[in-house]
Amino acid sequence: MTDNNKSSKKKAKVIAFANQKGGVAKTTTTLNLSAAFVEEGHKVLCIDMDPQGNLTMSQGVDPDTVETSIYDVLVHKVPISEIIVKREVDVAVASIDLAGAEMALSTQIGRERALDKALDEIRDQYDFICIDTPPSLGLLTINALTAADKVIVPVQCEYLSMRGLIQLQNTLAMIRENLNPDVDIEGILPTLVDSRTLHAKEAIELLEENFGDRVFASRIKKTIRFAEAPVKGMSVLKYDPDGMAAQSYRDLAKEVIAHGNR
Repeated sequence: MTDNNKSSKKKAKVIAFANQKGGVAKTTTTLNLSAAFVEEGHKVLCIDMDPQGNLTMSQGVDPDTVETSIYDVLVHKVPISEIIVKREVDVAVASIDLAGAEMALSTQIGRERALDKALDEIRDQYDFICIDTPPSLGLLTINALTAADKVIVPVQCEYLSMRGLIQLQNTLAMIRENLNPDVDIEGILPTLVDSRTLHAKEAIELLEENFGDRVFASRIKKTIRFAEAPVKGMSVLKYDPDGMAAQSYRDLAKEVIAHGNR
């Protein structure tokens, strides 16, 4: 892929948040890590690729009332700048239509690259573009992984959740071979950690045995704050800025930024 006229401009680092298992704090991580980047002075865009629209809702926008969304960008080639809503972070919003995107895209040539192409318009306007994906390895997730430089994998600390990692790695290998040779796992993030249980400790040990330094040092512990903040339409950093949850995402932001500078 040539950079032709973009080489002189800054170019956003694109991070997809993926795990085909649901309920692993993917949306929570996408939003709160993005909010932590903003606190550090970065320009950040979040893209909601999940038909459930939880990320969109977490910033106080009702996906049911959205007129144009990421669906229109992918399927009808609407410029992505037209669907960005400015909140705590900029959000490319989802709507309920997104549930039909896989079907609508399936007949299009280059369907896996729809998002990647759409991002060309705005790549030089952001430092980070963070993509929340649905809990499946379908065409929406493949679009996100094809557009991404790096993938962050939130993993709930239990054995079943970790089995999904193998599947995701297989999908990534296929994408590297056919669509995006440079995409790689930035890190694996233990989430919903209940540090009181032996199971969580053993699960993290198992993760570290299998993935070594790809496992982030940051740990996202279980807390009710993660359920409360989206209801108020805000990140946990804004909702409870001095709390443990907010701090853990600030730590993660520093870790990701340091990774990028290595």
